[in-house]
Amino acid sequence: MTNTVELDSVDWRILEELQNDATLPNRTLAERIGLAASSCLQRVRRLREQGVITGSHIDVDPAATGLTLEAVVSINVRPHTRAVVDSFREFVMAQPETRSLLHVSGQADFMLHVAVADSAHLQSFLVDKLSARTEVRHFTTSVVLEQVHTRALTPPRPPRPARRRG
Repeated sequence: MTNTVELDSVDWRILEELQNDATLPNRTLAERIGLAASSCLQRVRRLREQGVITGSHIDVDPAATGLTLEAVVSINVRPHTRAVVDSFREFVMAQPETRSLLHVSGQADFMLHVAVADSAHLQSFLVDKLSARTEVRHFTTSVVLEQVHTRALTPPRPPRPARRRG
C-alpha cells in the first residue's frame, strides 16, 4: 500500500501542469507556478522521490498508427487465485494489442482495453489469444465509440461544513 504524501497548493499546481504537459522545461513550469526555477526543480525532485510522480509519458493516437478500432473486454477468470491473476496479467500485458488492464471487483474480474487494426484483428485477438487461455471462463467485448480523457488529477475538495439550523 502506498503511503499518502502531504501536498500543498503549489505541489498540486506543479502536478496539474506536468499532467497536462510532461515535457515542460523546468523554467517554463516555474514561471507558470510563480516559483524560482531552483525551488520548482527541488519540488519536482521531492515529488519524484516520494513516489507522487512515478514517470512521464506521451499520448499516441492509435488510429494514427493504423490501430483504428479500440475495444474494452470484460473478463472472468477461474479459479480467481493469486497465481492465476498474476499469470493472466503477465500474459495480457505482453500482448501488443493491450493498452491497459484493470483488475476490478464486481461482475468482471478484469477490464482490458485493446487497440487493433480492424474487426478481423479483434476477432483474431479474442478467439486465438484470449479464449485460448484455460483460465478465461467468460468475456464480453464492447467496441469503443468515443474516448474522452479526464483532466489532470486535482486535489480533493474539502468537505463543506454542515449548516447549523437555528
